[in-house]
Amino acid sequence: MVLKTPLFVGSGTALVTPFSSGTVDYGALARLIDFQCEGDTAAIIVCGTTGEGATLSVAEHEQLFESCIRCCRGRMKVICGIGSNDTAAALELAQSAEDIGADGILMVTPYYNKTTQAGLIKHFTYVADRVRTPMIVYNVPSRTGIGITPETYAELAQHPGINGVKEASGDIAAFARTRALCAGQLNFWSGNDADTVPMMAMGAVGVISVASNIVPEVVSQLCSLCLFGDFTAAAELNDRYIDLFSKLFLEVNPIPVKTAMNIMGLCSDEMRLPLCSMSPQHARELHKCMDLLDL
Repeated sequence: MVLKTPLFVGSGTALVTPFSSGTVDYGALARLIDFQCEGDTAAIIVCGTTGEGATLSVAEHEQLFESCIRCCRGRMKVICGIGSNDTAAALELAQSAEDIGADGILMVTPYYNKTTQAGLIKHFTYVADRVRTPMIVYNVPSRTGIGITPETYAELAQHPGINGVKEASGDIAAFARTRALCAGQLNFWSGNDADTVPMMAMGAVGVISVASNIVPEVVSQLCSLCLFGDFTAAAELNDRYIDLFSKLFLEVNPIPVKTAMNIMGLCSDEMRLPLCSMSPQHARELHKCMDLLDL
């Protein structure tokens, strides 16, 4: 059995896509990437859920891929979101990411036209068979309406091009069974900030985080404590920030995190429809939580 070297270890940021007057704000993007580098982030994940990938055109995907790689200048890994409910469209984006020089690709389960577990295997392997860039499979059933079973993971683990999984189901018991079935042939990253500590205690190598958009150094430190096996200190740090992790999901992601970033002066809170501004009540709750953390 050949163990797969993880694409990155520690904190990866599911980066927002900053907009200005309906178009991507590439100046703000460069500043956000510098902010992430200063916070010891190990990887940038662009055009994912938090990056509003579903409402970006193919041309915008490609320009964002290229801009992130250029701005990172090798300081962090760049993993490009290529997920779609259309397998052929996902392959097109994957090939673009590979041509541009991405370190990895992130591919979510298909949404709306949901499939069977057999269909999921075909969906991911169809793309993985046709590119050399390592793939991270993304499981987020609360968004897509379909989840990956441990047995399906065991099948996907056999593919040399599938490096690991962003697991955002929140089902720790299913994660434990998946770990046992895959026997070290898949790497795992938590897909939920609140699950980082328990998942890393069970062998995950890091997190693909929403919160690290605003507290990159905190999420990086949290991962480092877990990687060094100091779960007592990790739990204490997690306790301090767990309310923030929760408040960032008062409304559908990325509405709260973009609201928080606007409060901090990091970028505009502009989003594309159907996403819209956070409700005043929820915005007040989020702002209060941030004040308590001196953000």
